[in-house]
Amino acid sequence: MRMLVGGTWKDKPERMPVTSPFDGRVIDEVPRADAADVEEALRTATQAAQTMRRMPAYERYRRLLQCARLMEARQEDLARTISLEEGKIMAEARQEVARAIQTLTLSAEEAKRITGEVLPLDAAPGGAGKWGFTVRVPCGVVVAISPFNFPLNLVAHKVGPALAAGNAVIMKPASNTPLSALALAHLLVEAGFPAEAVQCLTGPGADIGTALCRDRRVRKISFTGSRAVGEQICRVAGLKRVTMELGSNAPLIILEDADLERVVQATVATGYANAGQVCISAQRVLVHRAVYGDYLDALKPAVEALTVGDPLDERTRMGPMIHEREAARVESWIREALAQGAHLVTGGHRQGALFAPTVLADVTPDMRVSREELFGPAVGVTRVDSFEQAIAWANDSVYGLSAALFTRDLERALRFAQEVDAGNLHINWGPQWRADFMPYGGLKDSGLGKEGPRYAILEMTELKMVVVH
Repeated sequence: MRMLVGGTWKDKPERMPVTSPFDGRVIDEVPRADAADVEEALRTATQAAQTMRRMPAYERYRRLLQCARLMEARQEDLARTISLEEGKIMAEARQEVARAIQTLTLSAEEAKRITGEVLPLDAAPGGAGKWGFTVRVPCGVVVAISPFNFPLNLVAHKVGPALAAGNAVIMKPASNTPLSALALAHLLVEAGFPAEAVQCLTGPGADIGTALCRDRRVRKISFTGSRAVGEQICRVAGLKRVTMELGSNAPLIILEDADLERVVQATVATGYANAGQVCISAQRVLVHRAVYGDYLDALKPAVEALTVGDPLDERTRMGPMIHEREAARVESWIREALAQGAHLVTGGHRQGALFAPTVLADVTPDMRVSREELFGPAVGVTRVDSFEQAIAWANDSVYGLSAALFTRDLERALRFAQEVDAGNLHINWGPQWRADFMPYGGLKDSGLGKEGPRYAILEMTELKMVVVH
């Protein structure tokens, strides 16, 4: 497959293979962009930003909606592409396509709602006879750097609002999963957007991403990925607007009055989806000692019922991790926890990139599987003595993206919402849930800014103040 640079679909002599995480076979190849491609992309995107700025809101709405309709017509092909390049089971891949369609539809609708406000300037001393209003204008060139784990919908969450706001956008998808983003670029051009306004460069992030983020012609960067890379981008970006959607190690608190059947259902659904490779995946399970044993007894058979294998097989309930080295990393973290006193309830082994769904008991807050982002199909279960201790341990983290609580006590549920430091809080479900229109983003080292089309557009536009004297 070719990349979209400077308004044309371009190949390069040097190409990079895209491999299946399940069996390692090469499913496609993409060009390896270089510094000349970055320069061409920036030059033409700067020109395209002026075209997009002049495009009426209705036209931006109409073309985004047309792209969503094109995606609807090709849902199964897009889902298969996601499954092949990322390893997500087909059921989850289809769900991601459906969500991406929703994200672009929401972006289309928001293109018609970019408004300012009138200010009562006569309320200020000397303001009598003056009229003031605000206007939102596009940022210009937006760089969208997306991760491997949602190779279509997380691209849509950046590109949709950027175009709705009247910007040009340069996509830089993850090197492991570029095919979904390239497919989206094809559909956006087919829907009528200028090719120079929806460019997609493929290649190593350390080279291409850094060059894009450093350049002064870029006004806005939207990045989803690790905390370490996010910090590096912020260091090189300079005076730019940035949205950083970074890591997490989401806590799930289970109090003594919880419905354990529903808790187990939520743990499986939010701890093992996409082989645990979700930034809001349930990772730290903090269980009141009164129900600790009962919870583990109920959780073990539910986790062991997850079938692991070929993501294209409709019977599979969990596919591989993105790469064998990532599975080996998770394995080493689990072995480290076991050496420090944790106990293996189930799982803990791997075959290549396939990692068995894992439950660790007696995890303590100082273990790496509790303190850092595991990003794999394992949950660590920790015994707590009280609600207050659970809140304290939930907050004992540099991260703050998502957290969850199971209780039937309204007062404690509201205390949880007030006291836990996370951008997304869930009561009586796990931490992994997102409606694509809601404001989504983290506190602390989990990032800066919000996604969700309405909120992303606010960050992809500039506010101008006009005073008529």
